[in-house]
Parts: sequence; structure tokens; C-alpha cells
Amino acid sequence: MKRLAFALAAAAAFSQACASKPVKNEEPPGVTGPETSIHFINLPDSIMGWQANGEDGLWIQDMRKQWYYARIMAPCNGLEFAVELGFKNRGLNQLDRFSEVIVPGGTGRCQLESLRKSAPPPKGDQHKDVNETK
Repeated sequence: MKRLAFALAAAAAFSQACASKPVKNEEPPGVTGPETSIHFINLPDSIMGWQANGEDGLWIQDMRKQWYYARIMAPCNGLEFAVELGFKNRGLNQLDRFSEVIVPGGTGRCQLESLRKSAPPPKGDQHKDVNETK
């Protein structure tokens, strides 16, 4: 009987801990459509700007001024403070959910989980305009 009471108490504590565990951030408002890709990523002006969304993702603006939201598979340390980024695209000339974000001085490589079209990011001081750094 004591074992049953202990098992029930442990199960209740476990379910309460799971319920209070924070769920991974949902995608921000304005993210729409299916998975997509940014083509011709190897061209010098293919990425016009970007803005980090903490360690969970980033908005990327392509050469046509279209915004995308890239959700990162796991927290990407240093992303929110990065001054520059690199992208590894697995040999294809496109950025997609199989690509990686490279954060110099941070985590290193951060695997993308998804890449979808998005509304522009909220205005803030984290916005990086590629043309400002050239």
C-alpha cells in the first residue's frame, strides 16, 4: 500500500512538473505559409538585413526585401548579441531548413528548424542592416 501511495505521489509530482515546464516559444505573429527557401544565397547582396529573436530564431531579409523567419532548433548562444552571421547551406545555393547559422564567438553552428515567410520584425535596436556594416 505504501508503494502505491508513493507511486501516485511521484506521478502527480511528475505531471505537475511537466505542466509547469515552459513550452518552446511559438513563432512570432506574422509568420505565414509553408517551408520555403532563399535562393542564390552565395551572392554578395542576397541577404539585406537580419534581426535576432533572442536565441530562438531570427528574421532575415532577402535581396527582394522579402522577410523570412528562421526558427533555430535549439537555443543559439550569442545570436542575440552577434554583429555578424554566416550561413552554411549544405552545398546548395539556397538557405532552407537544412541550413545552419554560424555565430562567430558564440555557439558556433546553429541548425535551423524551419524557414517561413514573415512580416517584418518588430522595430528595435537589434536590427542589423548589412549595408551599414560595409
